[in-house]
Amino acid sequence: MAGFTYSFEDVRNRPVAVIGAGTLGRRIAVMFASRGGTVRLAGRRAEQLAAATQYASEALPKVLQDRGFGEAGTVTGVTSLEEALAGAWLVVESVPERLDVKIPLWGRIDEAAPANTIFATNSSSYPSRLMAEQVRDKTRLCNMHFYMPPEINAVDLMSDGETDRGLLDTLLAVLPEFGVYPFEARRESTGFIFNRIWAAIKRESLAVVAEGVARPEDVDGMFKVNWGVPAGPFQMMDLVGLDVVLDIENHYAQEFPHLPRNVRELLQAFVDAGKLGVKTGEGFYKYPSGPSG
Repeated sequence: MAGFTYSFEDVRNRPVAVIGAGTLGRRIAVMFASRGGTVRLAGRRAEQLAAATQYASEALPKVLQDRGFGEAGTVTGVTSLEEALAGAWLVVESVPERLDVKIPLWGRIDEAAPANTIFATNSSSYPSRLMAEQVRDKTRLCNMHFYMPPEINAVDLMSDGETDRGLLDTLLAVLPEFGVYPFEARRESTGFIFNRIWAAIKRESLAVVAEGVARPEDVDGMFKVNWGVPAGPFQMMDLVGLDVVLDIENHYAQEFPHLPRNVRELLQAFVDAGKLGVKTGEGFYKYPSGPSG
């Protein structure tokens, strides 16, 4: 096989490596395990890995039942990059939105991965070009941004400026086999396609609360009534994590200095108070069950 052009049959028996066992990493792992393959989920903390693999074992049967195709594979937690990457056709990085974390991590992945492994970052706000410094072959790297699978299954694909065309065509063709549906950003765009639009919705929602115009439950309630969605912007932000939302908003503000400061100040107050959303038991809403794994 030349370059990074694969069919599903080429990769179905090769593992996928997911680096980062947080909220999104474990969900991404579930999707790639839904066609009978092996997923190695790498994380640093044993308790997080245990929670992530438990989530995967519980979520996978429901994904298959709801979707109506596929078969259950395996999600194995590992602490070593080398173990995660052995034989992998794809590695998806899903660690916090900090370039000082991502750049050296990609250097380590580059050292450990097989020569024909596709590199993809799940970054929600940084183009892969900005984390490619230590990647020797930049044609193998791209953005592959997931939202909140298995419920929300659109995926943004975006070149790092040098990404192999065959690699992108492979992902466009193969990802639907795993029940996720890719859309390609045709030029570099901070926030890609949907997330760029979603960022504006989040920002204006936060602004009306910061200005005292409405409460979070008012905004969410109107979304549910008007659009028939199960959750509004504040519920979604609580699910993602308010620390993550703040990191993303700070990044947008660096690129677009005109963005309103009060939105970031509101988020910062919640983060400073340790109220990060579902994962800590309280954010804009309280979650009586307490912190989730």
